[in-house]
Amino acid sequence: MKKFAMTLLALLACATSGVQAQYSTYYKDMPVEVRQVEPFAIADRSVNLAERGATGDGTTLNTDIIQKAIDELSQAGGGHLVIPQGVWLTGPIELKSGVDLHLERNAILYFSPDKALYVDSNPKASRVRACISANRCRNISITGLGTLDGNGAQWRPVKRSKVSDVEWKRFRKMGGVERQNGSLWYPWELKSGYPDVADTPEKQEKKRNDLFRINNCENVLLSGVTFQNAPKFHVHPFNSRNIIIDGITVRCPWNAQNGDAIDLSDCHQALVVNCTVDAGDDGLCMKSGEYKPKALVNGCEDILLQDNTVYHAHGGFVIGSEDICGMKRIVVRNSTFSGTDTGLRFKSAVGRGGKTEDIYISGIMMADIQAEAIIFECNYADRPAGSKDSDTVRPQEMVKVPEFTDIHISDVICRGTATAIAASGIAGLNCVHDITVENSTFIYTANATEIDSATASVTTKNVKFIKDKK
Repeated sequence: MKKFAMTLLALLACATSGVQAQYSTYYKDMPVEVRQVEPFAIADRSVNLAERGATGDGTTLNTDIIQKAIDELSQAGGGHLVIPQGVWLTGPIELKSGVDLHLERNAILYFSPDKALYVDSNPKASRVRACISANRCRNISITGLGTLDGNGAQWRPVKRSKVSDVEWKRFRKMGGVERQNGSLWYPWELKSGYPDVADTPEKQEKKRNDLFRINNCENVLLSGVTFQNAPKFHVHPFNSRNIIIDGITVRCPWNAQNGDAIDLSDCHQALVVNCTVDAGDDGLCMKSGEYKPKALVNGCEDILLQDNTVYHAHGGFVIGSEDICGMKRIVVRNSTFSGTDTGLRFKSAVGRGGKTEDIYISGIMMADIQAEAIIFECNYADRPAGSKDSDTVRPQEMVKVPEFTDIHISDVICRGTATAIAASGIAGLNCVHDITVENSTFIYTANATEIDSATASVTTKNVKFIKDKK
């Protein structure tokens, strides 16, 4: 037993420190100088959740035991909380500095359907607590081969048009309530008997949480694990720096409302590699909200995404819709998008926009893209489930105007897309300019390009557009 424990500690230490030295190899032959991620270490002490009295039987609520183990590890200087094989039911948990949450193979951390567990004690909070959160922490990680399941069907609204008859009957069997002449279902007053946490299903929908949401954290590693079925977004660090996301899987139903996979919001110095995504909304996404004077960082800078695979998503790689504090030095390369709605998507709008600089995208292999392989749009409107176009509030002044510029796309092969390249800006403004697409091939079914030359400037060089004859 002692020998096994020593071996486990050695493996865990390797997962969170020694292996990171290898990440420098990803930064070879960069088209722009990008600040590399920096190694950090987790202390080599370890605590096994089962030995702390927790029960992985899928029915025993383990929140308090898990949180106490995390707190004690952090107070002791950090270490690894090992979650062994089992189904470990829990409410929301908060990571603390110096702690690695390590899920062994066949371990499922399953988040309770009891919405009341997630209510934030802060009366100003507009949303419930994330399944896993961290605030102003250093040196945190989630590693291993296990699964984190957000039990999102208990939270997400469902559009009738996006599910089969069999699926629709399954949702109605849970209880719930239908709106808009039966075209929209909310998980409200469910037969499970757990209480709702708002006055109306519409208000409860706005409280939905993320599976993993951290803010103002430094030195973060996610490696190997599966994030699935989030109530809203899956992996969502914001205002944080030095982030490594390596070899994780993110999955949820293709029609999961707002089911974003990996969203880096106002993050600096990040590396996303070897990941697999199959999600209900954006796949690999960069966002930037309002400037926060007390934040660790603002905007998105020095980010490398490489060797990733995206199956279903609204976009394979996405910037926006918020990019207020700007995007700088982002490299996306050697990745596969197969079955996404769009491939490379740049979306924003007045009131949500900022400036991009030094964006380099290359070696993207695409197949079966439903709409556009590449699209720039400056009139994006965020419409939650149940809203109509007339509900969208648009700014009255031309402030926070998007500017997509200095974006270089090359060596793309796309087999099967409705439109190869689409771009439109805003009349009278220079919102989409200095965009280049080179050395690429697009096999399309509808249009080679839909570029509004009055508002957008996209230069192509050595690009083949081939009309699919079928």
